[in-house]
Formats: sequence, structure tokens, C-alpha cells
Amino acid sequence: MKRLVQGFAAVFIAAFVLMFITHRLSEAEGYGGGKTVTVYNWGDYIDPALIREFEKETGWKVIYQTFDSNEAMMAKIAQGGATFDVAVPSDYAISKMIEENLLLPLDHDKLPNLQYIEPRFLNLPFDPHNRYSVPYFWGTVGIVYNREMLGGKTITSWNDLWEPSLRNQILLVDGAREVMGMALNSLGYSLNDTNKAHLQEAKRKLDRLMPNVKAIVGDEIKLLLANEEAAIGVVWSGDAAEIIAENDKLDYVVPKEGSNLWFDNMVIPKTAKNIEGAHAFINFMLDPKHAAQNAEYVGYSTPNKKALAYLPKDIAGDRRFYPDLDSAGHLEVYENLGKHMLAYYNELFLQFKMQQK
Repeated sequence: MKRLVQGFAAVFIAAFVLMFITHRLSEAEGYGGGKTVTVYNWGDYIDPALIREFEKETGWKVIYQTFDSNEAMMAKIAQGGATFDVAVPSDYAISKMIEENLLLPLDHDKLPNLQYIEPRFLNLPFDPHNRYSVPYFWGTVGIVYNREMLGGKTITSWNDLWEPSLRNQILLVDGAREVMGMALNSLGYSLNDTNKAHLQEAKRKLDRLMPNVKAIVGDEIKLLLANEEAAIGVVWSGDAAEIIAENDKLDYVVPKEGSNLWFDNMVIPKTAKNIEGAHAFINFMLDPKHAAQNAEYVGYSTPNKKALAYLPKDIAGDRRFYPDLDSAGHLEVYENLGKHMLAYYNELFLQFKMQQK
């Protein structure tokens, strides 16, 4: 009988330990709830000091998870295996998530700091009336170049990148929409083009660019350009600001043919467990001082009009990163192309990448 009791005790202890471990692993994977707020964001896309301040101010613990593409983020939320209270998708992904019923409507009464967002960044086509999302950062896609390494040459056009003198001098971000969009714009087409003949033409033009491409890379593009491992990089504007801060020989330009104007917004996924905490976190990030601190740390442009007053003048007044959008008619927001057309973009981009030396 004693052995039987000991056996039951051992099984109970093992089950308790297993439950504890499962609970901790679930939290780490985004199964928060209770006094936690699970945030799903891009890598290195928030000032960690703000997370600590939010935790101190509210008593909620933040579980911070990262993703490296909108597609990976959407897939994980759609699968429902992990729960996230706040996520930060891009414009076209937001419209797709609304379409697929993956988001909860926001309670604007719980977001009083929404009043500080510049009106031109609200009520955009991917989320009319901001029913599901509020702006986080915005920016452009363009070219960082080292004028000294190029012998004083100035870059103004996508088509400049095809010059034979730039052999093995270009770094590209690892993004199908960005690279295919660059090629489409260089041909005079929209970066949302769905004409397969135009897309094939863009792919053929990209193939001719490959001798000039040193590498197609991820976040390491910032370090490589700052360290002058290449003369040119196709990057997002916030990365450009960070690179230029490390090396003042570099400059950034949005090509004259056109480019992408993008927006990353905060949303509450449908599987969120802490909706109150999610609203509190979003409202905290919308506070002008917090928004300014975040923008200075991350390097991307804030849509918070009052936050600009708290930023150094050399940041808020830099027209490379805070351009006059009223005259920027050549910039386009990525549209939701649909599953099949997006797959076609990805297939052409993969074919291009496979030619790398």
C-alpha cells in the first residue's frame, strides 16, 4: 500500500511539473493572458526602455515575440496555436487580415492618444476609419549610396543601378515586393501590377541586374553598408537613417520613377486574451513623448504629429525621412494582391535569387 501511495505521489509531482513547464512554454510562445500583454513585432522595432516603462506604469508584464515577414506573422496568427494581444503588420497585410477575420475591432474610447496622429495617416484604404488598426511607423523604400565609393556620383533613379560600373556593388533587401517593385517602377509600371507579361518583363530586367548584386540579405544589410562592404543598398528609410548615423559618407534617395510608401500599424489579433492590456499598450505607444523616444531609437518616421516637437530638429526636419507627402504622387502603398498573385511575385523573386553566385 505504501508503494502504491508513493507511486501516486510520484505521478502527481511529475504531472504538476509538466503542467508548470507547459504553462511557461505557452507564455513564451504567446499564450499570455492574465497580467501579461503579448506583443508580436518586427525585430529591433521598439525601444526596450519603453517596454520596461509600460510594465512599471501598468503592472502588466510584456512578453515580446518577433517575426521577420508579414506572411510569417499572418500564418502564425491564422493557425491559432499562439495567442498575441498586439501585433504590428504592414498596410497590405492589415487589409488581408481584415478580409480573413483575423482582427478585433478597436475601442477608440480606450485610445485617447489617437488624437495625436497626423490626420493624413488615418482613414487609409487598407483600413477605413481605422476600425482595426492605428499607425505605428511609416516610411519609404529607396537607395542608400556611398558617394565617395562611387567617385562622387549621385544616384537619382532605379535605372542607375543597372550601370555596368556598379558590378558587385549592390546589396538588396530580401523582400519580393521590394525587389519586384523596384524593377516594375524602373519600367514605368505600378509596384502593384498584376499583368503577368509586365511581371515577366520585370523579372528579365532583374536578371540583367544580377552581375551588379553582391548579396541579397536581411538585417545585416545595415552593418554591411555602414562598414562600406558595398557602395549601394536598396533599403527601407528607417534602416537608411540608422546606416547614415553610423557613416556620414552615405546618403538616401527615393528614386524619381516612384517607390513604396508604407505604413506599419498596431492591431489586436482575434485570438487575443488580454484585450484591456492590448488597448493600454497601444495607447501608451501613442503618447507623444513615448512615440518620439521610440522614433529616435528605431530610426523610422513617426506618424505622431505632437511627437515631432520632442524629436531633435535634425531628425524631424530631415526631408529624406519626413518628406512632403502632398507632392509625393509617385509613391504607392502596397495593395493586397491576393494569395495567388502574391505567390507569383514570390516565385519570380525566388527564381531571381537562385541566380546568386
